Amino acid sequence: MTGPASRKSILVVEDEPFVRDDLVDFFEDRGFIVYGAGDADEAIRILDQQQSIFAVLTDIEMPGSMDGLRLAHYVRERHPPTVLLVASGVVRPEPADLPTNAHFFAKPFNPRVLLQQLRQS
Repeated sequence: MTGPASRKSILVVEDEPFVRDDLVDFFEDRGFIVYGAGDADEAIRILDQQQSIFAVLTDIEMPGSMDGLRLAHYVRERHPPTVLLVASGVVRPEPADLPTNAHFFAKPFNPRVLLQQLRQS
C-alpha cells in the first residue's frame, strides 16, 4: 500500500451488522475511510459513487442478487486494480474460483491479518 492509510478507502460488505460494524471501526481506527454495505447491490452502488475505494472485503454468504464470490468477480472485471479480500465461515472456495489476485480468509479471522494483507497490496 502506498501513501498514508488515511488516503485509502475500503468497502466492507457483510450482511451481519455487528461483524460489519466491528470491521468498520477497526479500519477507521487505523486511519482508513470505510464504507459498509449489507449486500452486493448496496456495495455496487457505493463503488459506482466512490471511485477512491482501493479495497473490498466481502463475505461470501449474503442475501440479494449475488453472493460475495460473484461480487468479487464483478469488482475485478469493472475495477481491476481493486484489492479483493474474500471471507467465509462456511464456504472454502478453490483458488480457481476466486478472481485473479483475490485473497481468501476463513472466518473467524483476526482483522490484523487483513490489515497486513492490505499493507502488502
